[in-house]
Amino acid sequence: MGGFHLSGPFFEPIVGRTTEELQKLAPDYIIPTHCTGRKAIMYMENAMPGQFILNMSGTKLTFAA
Repeated sequence: MGGFHLSGPFFEPIVGRTTEELQKLAPDYIIPTHCTGRKAIMYMENAMPGQFILNMSGTKLTFAA
């Protein structure tokens, strides 16, 4: 969970590679925040639908131990 700061012309070209590296980590969840960038969030949602959780203002998540 966090902002990956992948928006803008400098970072958007590495969204695919960054997502591939995240997939290698096999996280239970991927929860990008707004500063990840809209294009990157959409890319991650499509690439990792089983792990992706949409996070927006007011989202409340509870994880069990």
